[in-house]
This record gives sequence, C-alpha cells and structure tokens, in this order.
Amino acid sequence: MQKLNLPSYHFKLKSNEKHTLIFDNLRKKYLVLTPEEWVRQHFVRFLVDEKKYPTTLIAIEKQLKINNLTKRTDIIVFNKKGNPDILVECKAPNVKITQATFDQIARYNLQLNANYLIVTNGLQHYFCKMDVKNETYIFLEDIPDYQ
Repeated sequence: MQKLNLPSYHFKLKSNEKHTLIFDNLRKKYLVLTPEEWVRQHFVRFLVDEKKYPTTLIAIEKQLKINNLTKRTDIIVFNKKGNPDILVECKAPNVKITQATFDQIARYNLQLNANYLIVTNGLQHYFCKMDVKNETYIFLEDIPDYQ
C-alpha cells in the first residue's frame, strides 16, 4: 500500500484467496484492505496514538439516515458526554479532495452536529472547526489533542 502523510504504524495483515486483509483494532475483525481502509486505519491510529483520543470514544462506519437514505460515516469521535465531537471523512489516496467532499461531510454533520470536521485522503488533511453562528467552518492547522 501507498505511504501516507501520517506516521507509520504496524498493522496485522493477512491474505486469503482473494484479498489482503487488515485487522481493525476497534471493530476486532479483519477487513478487506482497500486504499480507503488503509487511510481510515492510519487515521484512527493517528487519533489514538498521536492525539490521545480513547478508543472507547471512537466509532467507525457508523450508520446514519439522511433523507431516508442510509449513509455511513468513516470515523466519529465522541466527547465524554457521548455527543459527536469530531467527524472524519476518509478517501483513498488517489481521490482528489474537492468541494463535493466537503459538501458530503457537511450533509452528514447536519445530522450529527460535530464541533470539528476532518477530510483526508491520507496525503492531504483538512481540519475545520464548525462556526455554527455563521454557518461555515474555520480551517485549522491541526485538531486539538484529547483533553
């Protein structure tokens, strides 16, 4: 898999007849290693190892309903009260981050009301803080460490 613009981590990998699989420590199971999953697994480790967010506050591929359509968020980090704090949208490294990507995460956040939004393809990362009053987001250099 491609080297990402994130720290290197050791992952448990294995192969079956058709695919390479990666072990997801949060979901406690092996998943097909797609380029997007590679980014998602790295970003979860970044949140846990570098930013010190507890794994118990992180959900991966959580379902939500938008206009009667079932969607899945890539990563949600909850605060201590159980409310969404950070919403992360992961794309494969070859997927360019566009306005459509921001529109997607903004639609999800209409339901979730997270304080921070992150869009990443593993190579580029965009960190935003929601400005609810002005209905916009403020771009940041990084997200805060877990408090």
